[in-house]
Amino acid sequence: MANANDSATALKLDIITPDGIVFRGDVESLRAPGAEGSFGVLVNHAPFMTTIGIGIVEVTEKNAQGKSRLFATSGGYFEVLHNSVSLLAETCEPAEKIDIERAQAAMKRAHERLKSPRPEIDIVRAQTALHRALNRIKVAQAYQSISRSA
Repeated sequence: MANANDSATALKLDIITPDGIVFRGDVESLRAPGAEGSFGVLVNHAPFMTTIGIGIVEVTEKNAQGKSRLFATSGGYFEVLHNSVSLLAETCEPAEKIDIERAQAAMKRAHERLKSPRPEIDIVRAQTALHRALNRIKVAQAYQSISRSA
């Protein structure tokens, strides 16, 4: 028996953080940073659930003429079910809203903590902060590059 969603032309995407809804809309495709590597989702994708890590979420909205939106995420959970995609993220920031100067300051603080000889410094936490800051900078720079070429 055919599923009613078999003829769908878009995915319903919700990106949600503890602060609220970051994105809700119809998309043609998306890529996300899975814990085991980057993955993509298209319409009529098989159901699955996974964790995501720090990285770039790239979303091609429905009727966007192939243009993508970028988001910086720091990890969370991802589910695909019947052409609905839910991304429950610790943080997820649209590229156009990233404050590069703030991200660079966070990167500098993380570098300083990692160089510190103080034994009470949580190295894993500092490394994670550095990775998140570098990701935010990468996403913002990619967005600026795309915006300039448009």
